[in-house]
Amino acid sequence: MRVLIVEDEPYMAEAIRDGLRLEAIAADLAGDGDTALDMLGTHTYDIAVLDRDIPGPSGDEIARRIVASGSGMPILMLTAADRLDDKASGFGLGADDYLTKPFDLRELVLRLRALDRRRAHNRPPVREIAGLRLDPFRREVHRDGRYVALTRKQFAVLEVLVAAEGGVVSAEELLERAWDENADPFTNAVRITVSALRKRLGEPWVIATVPGAGYRIDTPPEAVPEGPDRE
Repeated sequence: MRVLIVEDEPYMAEAIRDGLRLEAIAADLAGDGDTALDMLGTHTYDIAVLDRDIPGPSGDEIARRIVASGSGMPILMLTAADRLDDKASGFGLGADDYLTKPFDLRELVLRLRALDRRRAHNRPPVREIAGLRLDPFRREVHRDGRYVALTRKQFAVLEVLVAAEGGVVSAEELLERAWDENADPFTNAVRITVSALRKRLGEPWVIATVPGAGYRIDTPPEAVPEGPDRE
């Protein structure tokens, strides 16, 4: 299990990280909202542990973005805000669990493992097409048996294209499904991300551009069976 700890108190963050490592739980640290968003966009995590009151984008904003991404990543809010109204608002933002400070590290470990088990029971199916194997649960992609490291955004775009099973997906639909509601509809983000994704997947290119329509996974044509009437 790999978790992201978003906590602006360095001593507490390091204590949590070291304690989780003793329990065979890998943990990365982010001390502010901007760093947390950057790490979420670069690495794959099983669970996000969020303090709500942090510099930069708040823990609440990070929770909103995780939920909007559609990744299904569980969120545990770890915060001193312990009123019932605080907990209600946290769950309303999409938190899966809520633990107030001060807390016992053993309880945090138990809650993280419970969230991980629940996530495992709801695993989405592995999809395979044109030599690609995409595992949404593990957030892993292989091409012809070779592991391909992708950014979170690249993975999200590929996930939409693979789910279309060779059908054309417009740039507008990719923008809607792989970005959040604040995405600029006139941006070149889709084109740039698809271009980078092609390079990561390698040649021969597996993502085809359909002029004026969008993009699709380039599946090989079905073989025509030979018969007595075929030359």
